[in-house]
Amino acid sequence: MKIINIIVALLPWPIKRWILVQFYLYNLHPKSYIGLSYIFPKNLIMEEGSQIGHLNLAIHLEKMLLKRGARIGRGNWITGFPIKSSTKHFAHQKDRVPELLLGEESAITKNHHIDCTNRISIGAFTTIAGYQSQFLTHSINIEKGIQDSYPINIGNYCFIGTNVVVLGGANLPSYAVLGAKSLLNNHFETEYRLYGGVPAKEIKSISNSAQYFKRTTGFVS
Repeated sequence: MKIINIIVALLPWPIKRWILVQFYLYNLHPKSYIGLSYIFPKNLIMEEGSQIGHLNLAIHLEKMLLKRGARIGRGNWITGFPIKSSTKHFAHQKDRVPELLLGEESAITKNHHIDCTNRISIGAFTTIAGYQSQFLTHSINIEKGIQDSYPINIGNYCFIGTNVVVLGGANLPSYAVLGAKSLLNNHFETEYRLYGGVPAKEIKSISNSAQYFKRTTGFVS
């Protein structure tokens, strides 16, 4: 199957889209697009204007959803862990769902590692900017001596700076900025704030009149 997937991934988009819809049963809008990337979750939904660029990999996910106009740049490594597995990893988590959900006009830029062992939800008009950020939903539970996972939630109209680490269980509220090289390992709820540091904490307020928070299109020129 991997060989077939590689062949499909290398095909021109019109042919590839037809095969992905007819045989993989993916829901791909006629105005969506996937470049030269290995994108094979169990379920893939791409709405109008959504795009996945070149040299991305997405495997072992139950679901990938790209809402209208959502974009994934290039060189991103997106992985999950199957619900049904021959190993005992995460067997205690009956409600775990390995999926990536991108809101309307949201963007993941390039060269990021997105670990979707558990759900990662990224809100509308949010930007995962820069390079080499890591979103890690799973780790080892030291007390129990097992691997554990927790979802990550990023709100609407957020800006995630370059080279950050976001751990399972973290929540960044809507209309918030996470500074470059920060470690987000907590659940924050206050909007219109700059968060940053290792570990991240609230640094200062941001005006609710900031133009980034008022965009009607995802691309920032």
